[in-house]
Amino acid sequence: MNKKEKRSAHDLLQIFPSVFKIDEKLATLNSYPGNTVYGERLIDIEEKEYRMWDPFRSKLAGAIKKGLRSSGIKKGDSVLYLGAASGTTSSHISDIVGKSGIVYCVEFSERPLRDLIGVCEIRDNMVPILGDARKPQEYKKYIEGKVDFIYQDVAQPDQMRIFKINSDMYLKDGGEGFICIKSQSIDVTKSSKQVYKSSLKELKDYGFTIIQEIELSPYDLNHLFVHVKK
Repeated sequence: MNKKEKRSAHDLLQIFPSVFKIDEKLATLNSYPGNTVYGERLIDIEEKEYRMWDPFRSKLAGAIKKGLRSSGIKKGDSVLYLGAASGTTSSHISDIVGKSGIVYCVEFSERPLRDLIGVCEIRDNMVPILGDARKPQEYKKYIEGKVDFIYQDVAQPDQMRIFKINSDMYLKDGGEGFICIKSQSIDVTKSSKQVYKSSLKELKDYGFTIIQEIELSPYDLNHLFVHVKK
């Protein structure tokens, strides 16, 4: 059972909408007070509740710790999350978009999806979808219109193509995205730097603007976190 701590407002620093630092550790303002997802600590500050956010369990948190300049995602946004797994990072995105936003969580594997469904039963701004990100037409019936943002964390050799076809179908013009490039899933015969270079070129060839790129070590090895705009 999680022990809830109480802290002073002097310990709190806002860095992005609904994203904070508490004693240099990341946290999100909890949109569903009393709810935890993966055993994270809860902290009360002036009658508001914050969920601690572990950068070793979330690539987005790792990117923020390593200097991400913009969270990209804001309150009220609609987000398509590809590769949501059991819901760790997507639950923090759920905090960022708030109850006026929505996170469509696509996961291919049934086992983590069962855990994800449990998260979504409490967080009603998250929609669990059993689907294959390589076949975006299969989950069209679950998604209302175009989304503001796409977050992609899938272990496939054609990660850039997957992002493109989902963007073509679902992302608004001018919309943005985060892509977790997993070099070992793309080509184990090449160095991570070689894979990153070719992947970034592929994204540019598809028409995306690269806003920022962050190598995620030590939080995740052989991963490049990329912020793009359509």
